[in-house]
Amino acid sequence: MGKLTKNQKAVQGKIEENREYTIEDASSLVKDITFTKFDASIDLSIRLGVDPKKADQMVRGVVTLPHGSGKNVKVLVLCTPEKEEEAKAAGADHVGLDEYINKIQGGWTDIDVIITMPNVMAKVGKLGRVLGPRGLMPNPKSGTVTTDVAKAVTEVKAGKIDFKVDKTGIICASIGKASFDSKMISENAFEVIQTILRLKPASAKGTYFKSIFMSSTMSSGIAIDKNSIDGI
Repeated sequence: MGKLTKNQKAVQGKIEENREYTIEDASSLVKDITFTKFDASIDLSIRLGVDPKKADQMVRGVVTLPHGSGKNVKVLVLCTPEKEEEAKAAGADHVGLDEYINKIQGGWTDIDVIITMPNVMAKVGKLGRVLGPRGLMPNPKSGTVTTDVAKAVTEVKAGKIDFKVDKTGIICASIGKASFDSKMISENAFEVIQTILRLKPASAKGTYFKSIFMSSTMSSGIAIDKNSIDGI
């Protein structure tokens, strides 16, 4: 086994083996063990006691982070001409329809979120092979297919994120940046956890939250004590 780096040794001295932390303590600790030269993302990884193969146990939803994600989200709005000015005024980075559909068919996907309208989904649906694998396909459940495109853009820019349990039963969500203070991180984390709690499928039996870990880009994971969170 190779020698530990200076930063790895510093982390070893901060995280206690087999210990689970409160959200508040984890939010402070994750900042202490982050040594990247860039503003690292703070992430939650939550393993749920559900079977994603069963339609009635698919956990998916949206949450607006109280302090935003810290990320400059690039938004594309695919809409009819009469909605273009609304979308631009709300802060959309790209607005249009046919020209952007053609760009995407050509391989362009330099955006983070796509918002569209129900009456143009027939056109957007043809992009499923390109957008689906990248998690960019608009969906009514995430609020990205709507007639109120301005509101949708505003919410996404303010910190609205969507999440979905993967095939292994894990939800991964980015909840902020290392530059956030620990209170901002803990409040964002709590909001995500409470939202997932409210979405517990009626058919899910046994332990719903199996484990919760917090980490930053390239950092070790910090186990969170589920018993310290109200409602779990």
